[in-house]
Amino acid sequence: MKKNNIIIRLEKREDHREVENLIRESFWNVYCPGCKEHYLMHVLRDDDVCIKELNFVMEKDGEIIGQNVFAKTIIKADDGREIPVLTMGPICITPELKRKGYGKMLLDYSLEKATELGFGAVLFEGNIDFYGKSGLDYSSKFGIRYHDLPEDADSSFFLCKELVPGYLNGITGVYQTPEIYYVPDDKVDEFDKGFPPKEKLKLPGQIF
Repeated sequence: MKKNNIIIRLEKREDHREVENLIRESFWNVYCPGCKEHYLMHVLRDDDVCIKELNFVMEKDGEIIGQNVFAKTIIKADDGREIPVLTMGPICITPELKRKGYGKMLLDYSLEKATELGFGAVLFEGNIDFYGKSGLDYSSKFGIRYHDLPEDADSSFFLCKELVPGYLNGITGVYQTPEIYYVPDDKVDEFDKGFPPKEKLKLPGQIF
């Protein structure tokens, strides 16, 4: 996609380090002291669950300012079936350009391309105030539960969008996060040594 001075395209091998640094800058001290998302991206690219055709970067005036990626996973349905779905992320926009509409542009384009490739639904963790503008809703409304979450726990972070209308009709079950997303802390710390030093801070609002 090319619009004015914005290009959304597939990530190339020569983008890898720049994208990892972008992710690190965007997520640092947001959900936990430091971050893990840049290492996740590093290992996710080479995993079978990663969908190379949905691994996007966003450029503004020739500089990478955003990225998004999708992975294959399943819903373990209550009737015993395994329902193929997508999960998404990490997704980010460079910190200085957040809240200017670039994130929604990247998200909407990514979802459109996932739909064109024939995927039925996407589920992931996120803020409904942002993702709801692109048609996502609470997964509980589709009868899909987040794995390992007690029945009375708050699941308002767990979102879903049918890319094929009716894809989840008659399905209830438990969403499974791909195993690759559980990156070990020691591997993250070792990988992070290759980047400029940043201070890890425990801040209000972090969830880990």
